[in-house]
Amino acid sequence: MKKVKALIITGFGINCEEEMAAAYRLAGAEAEIYHLNDIFNGIVSIHDFDVLNFPGGFAFGDDLGSGKVLSNKMKFKKMNDGCLFMDEIRKFLADGKFILGVCNGFQFLVKMGLLPDVAGNWQQEVTLTRNNSAKFEDRWVYCKVNPKSNTPFLKGIYVLPVPVRHGEGKLIIKDEEIKKGIVEKDLNCLSYCDADGNITDKYPLNPNGAELNCAGLINSTGQVFGLMPHPEAFLSLYNHPNWGQMKRRNPNISEDGDGLKVFKNIVESLTSP
Repeated sequence: MKKVKALIITGFGINCEEEMAAAYRLAGAEAEIYHLNDIFNGIVSIHDFDVLNFPGGFAFGDDLGSGKVLSNKMKFKKMNDGCLFMDEIRKFLADGKFILGVCNGFQFLVKMGLLPDVAGNWQQEVTLTRNNSAKFEDRWVYCKVNPKSNTPFLKGIYVLPVPVRHGEGKLIIKDEEIKKGIVEKDLNCLSYCDADGNITDKYPLNPNGAELNCAGLINSTGQVFGLMPHPEAFLSLYNHPNWGQMKRRNPNISEDGDGLKVFKNIVESLTSP
C-alpha cells in the first residue's frame, strides 16, 4: 500500500510544525518538516508529497496583519526555474493533491487567494482580522461540520471540539456576492456551535465574531482546507482539559483525540482505491 507523504512547512515564525507532523505520523503517514526557503531554493519539491501543510504560528510577528507578509512572500516568489511558487501550487492541485492550513496557515491561504476562491481566480476575497474581543483567544470551542461540504478532511465528523489560539480569527467577507457564493457552494465547512451542534454567534462559543460564524473554509474542489482551530492540538483524549470526567462517564471512550480524525481522514482518502 502506498505511504502518504505529508510536507509541513516551517520558518519565519511558524511554530506548530512538530504537532502537525505528529498528527500525520499517528494517522499512518510519513511527515517531513522543511523550511520554506528549502522549497524556494529547490532543495525539496512539493511535488514529492501528497499533502502540503501550513501550520499555525506568528509568521513575521503578524506585524502587517496575521499571515500577510508570508502570504505575499509565497504568492510572488520566483523559483529557480523562473516559475512562481503559486504556479507550483497550481500544478500540485491539478495533480489531485491536498493543502491544509491551520490558524496562521489558514490566514496564509486566505490572503494568497486560495480560499475560498469563489471566482476561481486566486484573488483575495475574504480576510481574517482582529477578534471582536480585541484580545488573544485561547480557549476550547465546538465546530459544526457542514454535511454538504465536499472535502475528505471532514468525512464522518459531526461536531469537532478543538482549541483556538488566535488574536485575528474573525472572517470578514469582501462583499455580498462573495458571501452568496460561499453559502451556495457550501464552502463554509466549519461553523462555531455549542456542544449540541447548534450554530451560534454568541461569545465565547464564537470566539472572534466571524461572519457566517465561520471557523473553516474549503475551495470548490475540497482539496484546499483552512481552519482557525487547531486539530493537531487534540491528538489524544488526554489533550482535552476535561478528559477525566469524559473517561469516567464513558470508560470505553477512544483515547484518540477528535482532532486526529481530520488527519486520518485525508490519509485514508489518499490510500483508498
